[in-house]
Amino acid sequence: MKRQFDPAEPELMDRPQPVTPELVSDLRNIRQLNRYFGSYALIEDFLRRWILPGTKRRILDLATGSGDIPRLIVDYARDVGATVTVDAVDQQIATLQIARDLSAGYPEVNFLEGDVLSFGEGDYDLVLCSLALHHFDETDAVRLLVRCRERSSQFVLVSDLRRGFLATVGVYLLTALIFRDPMTRTDARLSAARAFSFREFRLLAERAGWTNFGHRKFRYARQAIWVEPEGI
Repeated sequence: MKRQFDPAEPELMDRPQPVTPELVSDLRNIRQLNRYFGSYALIEDFLRRWILPGTKRRILDLATGSGDIPRLIVDYARDVGATVTVDAVDQQIATLQIARDLSAGYPEVNFLEGDVLSFGEGDYDLVLCSLALHHFDETDAVRLLVRCRERSSQFVLVSDLRRGFLATVGVYLLTALIFRDPMTRTDARLSAARAFSFREFRLLAERAGWTNFGHRKFRYARQAIWVEPEGI
C-alpha cells in the first residue's frame, strides 16, 4: 500500500479559517481519538520514564493542535510532583484560540503561533511532536525531525499513525459509524493514506541524522521514534 500525499490538497484542519463549530467539533473528535485509540497511552509510557517526582522539565510541543498533549503532560507532572513548563506551537491561529480556551487552568502551558519547521531558538529538555509528521511531504518531514533533535538537550519523542491495511479499514469504519462529522471524516481518511509505514518512519529518522534512537509499534496503528540519554 503506497503512501498517497498531494501537497495541493491539505487536510481541512490545516487550511486558514476562523473558529467555527466544525473546527471545534473536529478538534474534540481528535481528542477523543487520542484518548481512546492509543495516543495518550503512548505518551504516558514515556512520561513515566522521563518525568520523575521532583524533576524539572522545559518542554516543547510542536504542532500542538488543541493542546491536549500539553495538558496531559501537566496533569501527569502535577500527579507525580514534578515541575514542567510547556511551549506549545501551532501555525493555525483559530486552533490556538481553541487550545487557549481549553487550557485556562494550565498556566504551565504557553501557546505560541509559529511554523514548526523553523520555530525559535534555545534548548528544551524534551521535544515532542504527535500525529503531525504525516501532514508533510518527505523532505519537510525530515526537516521537522532535524528540528526536533536540534531543539532538545535530552529527550525527543515523535509519534504518528502507522500506515497499513488494518489501519485504513479501521479509520473508514470509525468515520462511517462514530466520527461522522465531515471535517473529521475527510481528514481522518486522508491521514490514513498519508501516514508513513513502519519502515518509512525509520528511514526518515536516519535521513534526519538520528542515531541511537528507539523505534516501536504501538496499539491502534501508532508508532514512535525517540531519543533519550543512555541508561534511562
